[in-house]
Amino acid sequence: MKKIYDDLSYNLSKSLTLKYTTSFAIGIRFLAPSLRPAIYAIYGFVRVADEIVDSFHGYDKEQLLDDFERDCYKAIDDKISINPILHCFQEVVNEYGIERELISLFIRSMRMDLDKTEYSEEEYKNYILGSAEVVGLMCLRVFLEGDEVEYRRLEPLAMSLGSAFQKINFLRDLKADVRDLGRVYFPNIDISVFNDEVKKEIEADIQKDFDQGFEGIKQLPKKARFGVYLAYIYYTRLFSKVKNAPAETILKERLRIPDPKKYMILCQSYIRHQVNIL
Repeated sequence: MKKIYDDLSYNLSKSLTLKYTTSFAIGIRFLAPSLRPAIYAIYGFVRVADEIVDSFHGYDKEQLLDDFERDCYKAIDDKISINPILHCFQEVVNEYGIERELISLFIRSMRMDLDKTEYSEEEYKNYILGSAEVVGLMCLRVFLEGDEVEYRRLEPLAMSLGSAFQKINFLRDLKADVRDLGRVYFPNIDISVFNDEVKKEIEADIQKDFDQGFEGIKQLPKKARFGVYLAYIYYTRLFSKVKNAPAETILKERLRIPDPKKYMILCQSYIRHQVNIL
């Protein structure tokens, strides 16, 4: 009967993913079926932690995050949890050998969101490492299914892709981060004088990460490649839209790709993948 609980746990992480994101959800759908539950489980874990620090206003966020971290490690040790999100995540951690260091770095970045509003260059790099790069590495562990040699070879490229995704999110969400959360992630930025020149400097840094990340995508196993490529294409299109918008627009509205456009991107990407243009 435990299988019922196991299946329910993965289905809950899947439902959570579909509720919170369309771009990543589309990408996950085009991974091989054997990989999808694990990636849903990873997304469910990181999403809950992110919601604790970003959305649970009026509650003791620090205590909630402490409890979540403690329960996570206990679940990994016990190989079970009564929290369905942590239950399926611990299974993935134990099955694919995801290092606790990656989890610890992720929680450290989430903890920074509890009280930091401005970031130095070093703090910014540490935040990106924990909030995005290690998540890319968790997924890489799943994609490579225990191939340690390939993991070490692709590790820096997976980190670059995660970094690119996170940085474009920061740029797209600049208005909401400043207005709703009082945060500016980009280091040495005076938001009162945010202009096109500053924006272009940020975009140049993002482009480097995208270029390195794409090299990694091309070397992924076929069962993982198209799903990750699809997420990459979505984010590069979003990046183009952000680049074409003036700085003042970024500060006034949150740019997005409409759902019909997302499905057009899907069709175009599928054709490119099938004819081996990727």
